Amino acid sequence: MAGRIEDYALIGDLQTAALVGRDGSVDWLCLPRFDSGACFAALLGDESNGRWRIAPLEEVECTERSYRGDTLVLDTVWRTPTGTVKVTDFMPQRDRAPDVIRIVEGVSGQVGMRSELALRFDYGSVVPWMRRTDHHRVAIAGPDAVWLRTEPPLPMYGKDMRTYSDFTVAEGDRVAFVLTWHPSHATRPRRVAPFTALEQSVADWEKWSAQCTYDGPWRSAVLRSLITLKALTYAPSGGIAAAATTSLPEEVGGVRNWDYRYCWLRDAALTLNSLVSGGFLTEAQAWRDWLLRAVAGDPADLQIMYGIDGERRLTEFEVPWLSGYEGSTPVRVGNAAAGQLQLDVYGEVLDSLFLARNSGLRDEAHAWNLQRSLMEFLESKWHEPDEGIWEVRGPRRHFVHSKVMAWVAADRAVRTVEAHPELRGDADLWRSMRAQVHAEVCEKGYDPGRNTFTQYYGSAQLDAATLLIPQVGFLPATDHRVVGTVEAVQRELDHGGFVRRYSPDTGGVDGLPGSEGAFLACSFWLADALHMIGRTEEAGQLFERLLGLRSDLGLLAEEWDPVAGRQLGNFPQAFSHVGLVNTALTLSGRDGKRG
Repeated sequence: MAGRIEDYALIGDLQTAALVGRDGSVDWLCLPRFDSGACFAALLGDESNGRWRIAPLEEVECTERSYRGDTLVLDTVWRTPTGTVKVTDFMPQRDRAPDVIRIVEGVSGQVGMRSELALRFDYGSVVPWMRRTDHHRVAIAGPDAVWLRTEPPLPMYGKDMRTYSDFTVAEGDRVAFVLTWHPSHATRPRRVAPFTALEQSVADWEKWSAQCTYDGPWRSAVLRSLITLKALTYAPSGGIAAAATTSLPEEVGGVRNWDYRYCWLRDAALTLNSLVSGGFLTEAQAWRDWLLRAVAGDPADLQIMYGIDGERRLTEFEVPWLSGYEGSTPVRVGNAAAGQLQLDVYGEVLDSLFLARNSGLRDEAHAWNLQRSLMEFLESKWHEPDEGIWEVRGPRRHFVHSKVMAWVAADRAVRTVEAHPELRGDADLWRSMRAQVHAEVCEKGYDPGRNTFTQYYGSAQLDAATLLIPQVGFLPATDHRVVGTVEAVQRELDHGGFVRRYSPDTGGVDGLPGSEGAFLACSFWLADALHMIGRTEEAGQLFERLLGLRSDLGLLAEEWDPVAGRQLGNFPQAFSHVGLVNTALTLSGRDGKRG
């Protein structure tokens, strides 16, 4: 049985990532990319679906674990009756092939250890053919080949379709296991020197982390979140995956299980703000460039999400042989929401490119022409209903947040032309659209009796996305309608002191059964909004409670279950970590506005 979501650690090489449990088991790894088929899928099934465990032979719990400084190098320590041992897990930034390196080090006494490797390609369904060659074990199945070796060489044996190695480490001993993937038709990749790779990986991460310009009271939490965002970045393209996993449930035992190993446009502006404000301009530039490539083409074909290289086809299907995390089925690969109409993404793209230009990122000659094309499309479409920011699978509606972001698109277009008169654009038309959208939202999306903006026109339900109204500049934070909305969301969407996105169990707005936990990004938005309306002390208290939800390694999933006291949803979640960074910046003296 998989551990609690927050009991997993993340390691990665900026092209894929693995989750390592407290028990020393790698229960999730997709090779060679974030969105490839998993070769270790025990996270969504059981050990027969693939895992790699290195731990003491004696059944003892790990004593402590931590990242080594400001890096993604994981140290796990076991203290046993006979001695103490440390396992260091990491994935060096790759040359050609992805490597997982696990170094076992004797700290004191003597400890008997076991490595148990069960490779199962294609999400735990394919058992590879294993053979020995040149001090390696080689696993091959279809397009995949994996080489396993140790340094120094250790005996290995096969049993029950698994590969084992039993050995003992004494104080000062070091044994490295190296697992390397490559296409089965290609030649064996160059061997990596594991101990040198460890030193280089630590140096690489420390050099990168030293660029962080945030020096406020929450520096450690902010930097760990920025490291996590970096770990979720697909280096060849600059795209940032929403999470490293698929189908970790929003409700244990429920059906709200989605594939998040893709890049969402809705995350663009908030992520860009985090990277720029944290001092990571290279990553911000790469993310902006990915965005421009992904959205290029007919504006009518704009998707809400893309693959990590900008792929458009993210066909959704179910994986029936996996039993799901704690029985939460179905397990899904791909995401059908890619085909939804979400008008807010036009605003997110325009806002992102506006922020990029104002932040001094290198401009692209074609970027403005693309923005004009997006505006031309939005001018004729903003009146229509859509599926909204939360990708509901119920009927389309006139979601208030979608309309607000249409206003953002027009506002940013107008302000760009005003600041850069050399750029061509119909500013008068956009000013008119901006005014029309604003008037309609205030008339149809606002409930004067309750003094709050609602989820969609004519609805009595609320939506935490309306907390962003003052942040994007739609209304000032001092406006009574903003204050009323913040107070209503805080009161009516409260879930154990945190915030739901909306009320999934009323009105059938999302077309799905069951419920979900408190949404962490929305809870950070509430802290931002409370600060903006002058309730800074309360905002700080909420932020501190949110920081307390992080795992011992500083990681956050998508949601929090306040009843069971555990994290829910895909992990680690970029949107949650972006929220943490931006709220820390807001409470450290920024005004919290995005435009």
